[in-house]
Amino acid sequence: MALELKQTVGLSQQLVITPQLQQAIKLLQLGRLELLEAVQKELLENPVLEELPGEQGSDTDSMSDRPEESRPEVGESEQSLSEVRDAQDSTVRDTSSAEWEQYIGTYPSSASGMRGSGDELPTYENTLTRKEDLQEHLLWQLRLSALARDREEIGIELIGNINDDGYLRAELPEIAEKGGWPVSTVEEVLKKIQAMDPLGVGARDLTECLLLQITHYYQAGTDRQALTDMVVDHLKLLEKRDYATIAKLMKLPLRRVGQLVKMISELEPKPGRPYGGETTQYITPDVYVYKIGVDYVVVLNDEGLPRLQVSHFYKNLLSNSKTGVARNEQTREYVQDKLRSAIWLIKSIHQRQRTLYKVTKCIAKFQREFLDKGVDYLKPMILKDVADEIGVHESTVSRATSNKYVHTHQGIFELKYFFNSGVPANDGADAIAAESVKNKLKQIISAENTKHPYSDQEIVEFLKQSNINIARRTVAKYREMLGILPSSRRKQVF
Repeated sequence: MALELKQTVGLSQQLVITPQLQQAIKLLQLGRLELLEAVQKELLENPVLEELPGEQGSDTDSMSDRPEESRPEVGESEQSLSEVRDAQDSTVRDTSSAEWEQYIGTYPSSASGMRGSGDELPTYENTLTRKEDLQEHLLWQLRLSALARDREEIGIELIGNINDDGYLRAELPEIAEKGGWPVSTVEEVLKKIQAMDPLGVGARDLTECLLLQITHYYQAGTDRQALTDMVVDHLKLLEKRDYATIAKLMKLPLRRVGQLVKMISELEPKPGRPYGGETTQYITPDVYVYKIGVDYVVVLNDEGLPRLQVSHFYKNLLSNSKTGVARNEQTREYVQDKLRSAIWLIKSIHQRQRTLYKVTKCIAKFQREFLDKGVDYLKPMILKDVADEIGVHESTVSRATSNKYVHTHQGIFELKYFFNSGVPANDGADAIAAESVKNKLKQIISAENTKHPYSDQEIVEFLKQSNINIARRTVAKYREMLGILPSSRRKQVF
């Protein structure tokens, strides 16, 4: 059979994702701060788009307060240019006749104009604060040490190789070779750094870190020697809490071992901890759920979100056939393109707010018992449940709940928090959400006797009494997810 090339005509259906649809999908999954950045960027790049005068995010523009019929659909076919102009003219007030001279005379044109002539306010940069990190704290002490120039350079190199936990993560010969210094001099400077605050900084391992602190806190004598022996010779047994073996090897009474363990537990295994960690990030909820009477009301957080409109100035330029814009085909095409982009952005933001409102309202409906009574009553729920309820695809629900937070009287939660797999219950009862099981597990462990902590199998039996049927390995998995140690590590002998 011979092969040949031929052309045929056929009909087929395919989904084409236009740039406008891509933008709508992107806006849907953005968090609140990311949305603000995207809008501000578009305001800078698109001259046709402008911010509506008046208070930002006022209640009159809240999508949660608008009736269902008046909310625009992203899936609608694009309106003609004239129809869009008419719609814009009917919803926003005309600002083309603004008295700009009066405005400029009333308000200063720059931030500096807001200050009085005699005011000496600090600059914005001088009002910012930042937590001092470990390296900065050590460098400050190094400069106060009045070391020779070459030793100060060694100190700077050593501090640069100390991680956030306070440990030196480079070999001394390697540092010495890099700078051409004697190893003995590098080690001498390291001892200077190890004497700095915080105690234990610059250690190369946990043993050295603890010994540096023991040497400082305890005077030469029985306690120091016993603590040193325990850290040097029995650190692994100490980690396993095998105190009986330690007492046998050190030939000490168990009570004495308990005293030494308590002293060691007061030391800091990560001396850089007070200077580490990121700055606390405060969460601004995207949506609020209030209880009014017996009903729950969903209100979107529109505070700070710009209210956008299409510039009447550019619309008038296109409408007026006498202007150069209307006669110049290239310029007209540019303005029309920017106009379409601005209109689609406004519609996309409205659709985003509408979808977020619908999803949150549906979640509040499904999780009413959680809102009334707390996390123990959280129900299993998947994306398909919400998608079927509001008539959208599961991927739309996933994007709408991504990086979004809701404020309820039970606390602030990520919207993803409410989607849980179900854990089977006994006697054919309804399944229980995994988060509820974790919370129950946490309650059981918090109430245990620390000298006789519950094993995973004992926790399984306790959960069965609460009508929760899960395997021991599932308890271990949930315990690890909660950051709870196994029973052998939770046991406190003393």
